[in-house]
Amino acid sequence: MLSADIIDSLFPSDLPGPEHWEDRYPPRDLPEGAQVTRFSPSPTGFLHIGGVYAATIDVDVAHHSGGRYLVRLEDTDQARVVEGAVAQFAEAFAYFSIEPDEDDENGHYGPYSQSARAQTYLTYARELLRQDRAYPCFATREELAEITARQRAAGALPGYYGKWAIWRDADPAEVTAKLQAGHPYVVRFRSPGAAGVRVSFTDAIRGELTLDDNRNDTVILKSSDTEPRLPTYHFAHAVDDHLMRVSLVIRGEEWISSVPLHLQLFDALGFPRVQYAHFALLMKQQGGSRRKLSKRRDPEATVTSYLEDGFPAPAVQYYLRGLANGRLAELPLAEALAAPIRLSECGTAGPLLDMVKLDDICADYIATLSGPQILAEVSVWAARYAPRLATVLAAEPELALRALAIERDGVANPRKDLRKWADFEVVYGYFFAEIFEPVTDPADARFASLDPDLVRAVAAAFADGYQPPAADADWFDQIRRLAADLGFAPSQKVYKQDPAAYKGSIREASQVIRVLLTGTPRSPDLAAVADALGTEEVLRRIRAAG
Repeated sequence: MLSADIIDSLFPSDLPGPEHWEDRYPPRDLPEGAQVTRFSPSPTGFLHIGGVYAATIDVDVAHHSGGRYLVRLEDTDQARVVEGAVAQFAEAFAYFSIEPDEDDENGHYGPYSQSARAQTYLTYARELLRQDRAYPCFATREELAEITARQRAAGALPGYYGKWAIWRDADPAEVTAKLQAGHPYVVRFRSPGAAGVRVSFTDAIRGELTLDDNRNDTVILKSSDTEPRLPTYHFAHAVDDHLMRVSLVIRGEEWISSVPLHLQLFDALGFPRVQYAHFALLMKQQGGSRRKLSKRRDPEATVTSYLEDGFPAPAVQYYLRGLANGRLAELPLAEALAAPIRLSECGTAGPLLDMVKLDDICADYIATLSGPQILAEVSVWAARYAPRLATVLAAEPELALRALAIERDGVANPRKDLRKWADFEVVYGYFFAEIFEPVTDPADARFASLDPDLVRAVAAAFADGYQPPAADADWFDQIRRLAADLGFAPSQKVYKQDPAAYKGSIREASQVIRVLLTGTPRSPDLAAVADALGTEEVLRRIRAAG
């Protein structure tokens, strides 16, 4: 065992002891049964929708128990930090209403990023060294690679343990000499695990689980030749969860195999064990099988896509909560958002992220909103992601509201053509002169192959006799009259009986007007569209094909 003087010389002379941190971060004053949860994203990449799923569960469990929810950045791998990731986290947390209850501005258990908590890890690493529960390791990359190759050749489990842990039982004099000579080293945890030993713990989602105990002497402090001296995830999370007084760690099932190590660290540090809850990961259907949703392969895995496309946050929250607890998917949206998520009802099979289903939920949700609510939401989204649309909406809000009212206000089954805010320009853009491009070519394919001269004739007749919509008149009757005058059949049925006698059916004639007004052969009620546009704009568009 190294001498206390040698161990202490490895750390700053003013490094406080554990009692300092225990006083600095006292137990929280919370009601009995209150849970403190945390979400710990790593800024080595942008947020995965699975992160929003996890944080949604974290927030809900904490708040329904009367506890607290915090976000702690796992940013100890500074070389891999992606610029802009932290800002994207904050934007996503705000959008989906999963912001932490405390942060560096108002919290008492910060800093809330691991890179700013370096002193705490040094204190507890020094304690483990003093108790001979950790040791310096000078193994080089080449030596570690050689160990791995020999393990493969021998059929042994990979890792740094037993006879493969070449510095575990090194002569203290040799270790001291290496340290005094300034050789770089890491600090490894001295695992108490033994071959054949199994450990059990109770998972809040999965019940009792039994796994092989950890035997690996895991690195807890990274190399001494880097500043600041930072811990590995395994060590940092144990120290932080204790000092931040986290009581329940909800995380993905990929961490189950790490629990034996984590329990060993809590025990060695003298900390009460936290409870773990490991949820099943979100999946994607691919052919006849399912696979893990991947940020590299699946655009819908990245939260940025939801923000850029403007998926309405309450609908996404509703869908994710239903994936966590099927019971919630059967409730109306408002009730489902207010009802608690129960860990006991989280399944152990990965829920399928179905974007078609999410689109339907979003469409249903938007259909419940009023025109002013939709306009407000679209305007906020457009200010960030569609500046031209934002300018148009700010200039013509009344036109936007008239457009939104069509087949929506006062009807039993309102339109469901908006699934996300990015759809607004596609669905309603033709109402705005700044966005709409008039159809000027009478030979355009959207006129259903009608003779260009006939298209011009329909447009001219409609413009010459145009009557704006009125409560006491059938607006469409003017299209019936011009169609009859120009030789169109009064219905598709009549046209099919003697196609040689007509130039087409009234459907083709009305489609000319529809395309000229909206740019598409499919649109809402034409009279309502014309009323929203106003006479001047209607005539401008109709005459564009002349």
